[in-house]
Amino acid sequence: MTRFVDVPTMSRLVQELGAPRFIGELADAIRADFVRWEDFEKSARLASHSPVGVIELMPVSDAKTYAFKYVNGHPGNTARGMYTVMAFGVLADVDTGYPVLLSELTLATALRTCATSLMASRALARPDSRRMALIGNGAQSEFQALAFHSHLGIEEVVVYDIDPRATDKLVRNLSVYPDLKVIRAGSVAEAVRGADIVTTVTADKAYATIITPEMVEPGMHINGIGGDCPGKTELHADVLRGARVFVEYEPQTRVEGDIQQLPADFPVVDLWRVLAGSVAGRESPEQVTVFDSVGFALEDYSALRYVLAQAEQHQLGEHIELVPSTDDPKDLFRLTRKGSSRAVLRKVG
Repeated sequence: MTRFVDVPTMSRLVQELGAPRFIGELADAIRADFVRWEDFEKSARLASHSPVGVIELMPVSDAKTYAFKYVNGHPGNTARGMYTVMAFGVLADVDTGYPVLLSELTLATALRTCATSLMASRALARPDSRRMALIGNGAQSEFQALAFHSHLGIEEVVVYDIDPRATDKLVRNLSVYPDLKVIRAGSVAEAVRGADIVTTVTADKAYATIITPEMVEPGMHINGIGGDCPGKTELHADVLRGARVFVEYEPQTRVEGDIQQLPADFPVVDLWRVLAGSVAGRESPEQVTVFDSVGFALEDYSALRYVLAQAEQHQLGEHIELVPSTDDPKDLFRLTRKGSSRAVLRKVG
């Protein structure tokens, strides 16, 4: 049987663990998998683009476990009362191909995205960072703020969005964390002024320049999260040229990240090499660092494995017959006969 984790189950799991603990443990799990980067069979995600959005399939595997995520990105969905990003994923056993987990990944993707930002910033940002600017206050924003407040010592978050209702929502949701000071800014420039860490997490599918060179200050670390498909950027090209740039999976980031604006030989650093200790991250307190994050399948692999372990430990989720169970694996046709599927279900259940 396959364990099934739906949205209510994922919500209950996060509530039982607490979001800060979930994020911190997931960041550690992602880091552990990045350190063993060379164990994985990797590829850029398969994307189907339309004028209004993108649908993607993201696979990755090691010798034991295969994972994939189905995910979309449709910025116009909010006008229809739908999320911009929705996802689900599967974890399977490599030896048999048997699916061991089918899980929602809309909530889990938000958690793994902020966990990945946290993981990168632990390695790249100045250790004395206390002030963060958060540009884009949509569905991902609270997760980013909570991750950095709970695990990186961020005390102030300065927030800005072109939609004031999004900022209203963010301020309201963060009000339950009294130790985190939330400051509303009137512009991007005002928000990033004096920030140690800048995170951009905007949704519009456009060549945008949210952060321009004159906004960048010595020692800043920038997490560029929103630029994640061809034709979608957030950072001015000169911001990248003036920084040390880190990526998840270079072949994918060259196509989808902010570095799509630059020549193919523009130098970038693989983040996994920094985490493994083979390459330096930040080289000086004054250096500007950029994590050009587009989201990579290995992060979802880590999230699915973490969710499975926690669901088993807390006895959450249901067991479903996603693939047939039978005492005669050469006879699939019998499932077409009336009553046969019920008989199999009674036998398994």
